[in-house]
Amino acid sequence: MRHILIVDSDKEIRAQIAKYVRLEGYTATESSDAETAISLCRQTPFDLMILEVTVPGLDGFSALQTVRTFSQIPVLILSSQCSEADRIRGLELGADDYMAKPFSSKELMLRIAAILKRGPAQENASPKTLSNGGITIDLTARRVFVDGERISLTPKEFDLLALLVGQPDVAFSRKQLLDIVWGGELSGDTRTLDTHIKQIRHAISPYSERIITLRGVGYRFE
Repeated sequence: MRHILIVDSDKEIRAQIAKYVRLEGYTATESSDAETAISLCRQTPFDLMILEVTVPGLDGFSALQTVRTFSQIPVLILSSQCSEADRIRGLELGADDYMAKPFSSKELMLRIAAILKRGPAQENASPKTLSNGGITIDLTARRVFVDGERISLTPKEFDLLALLVGQPDVAFSRKQLLDIVWGGELSGDTRTLDTHIKQIRHAISPYSERIITLRGVGYRFE
């Protein structure tokens, strides 16, 4: 049975979507915020995520960006924030479809069915490891190996490295990294971020130079 994760801060909308989903024979799990949704995606092989952009705390776009570092779960953005720029941003970040609120239940179910039909099941789509050069990241066990030797990282250091390695040659601003990894809790605290990057560089030597500092912007992994 296909398992769908519904992420929306509005309890009534979540319940409404869950009702439609279950009537179609799917299993539904609900989440009111992005941070919880990311944790659930790490733990459960969902077949589809329905994601609202305007959730409290970490926004839906940042959540999608984080999920894409460890999973290729199909994502349908269902949002009241639906300008052309929003739709383009969502699709560029890896969403499979983008639908506006208010929505038709029939259309929503048809779009879900179409995504599930063309997309592989989550257990086959989710990468279990990230490998780049001599760096290997086991996303399931949360272990990092450099040239085959395991190194020790803190949870935040692991999340930062996985994000950067998972999207090589993508420039992340300091604010993006703080929002994604710390959930906006340390917004503007660049000293903490820079310290973590310094510690990661030391840990992944001799590949430390692959984390590039972009002056006035942030960081990129090459």
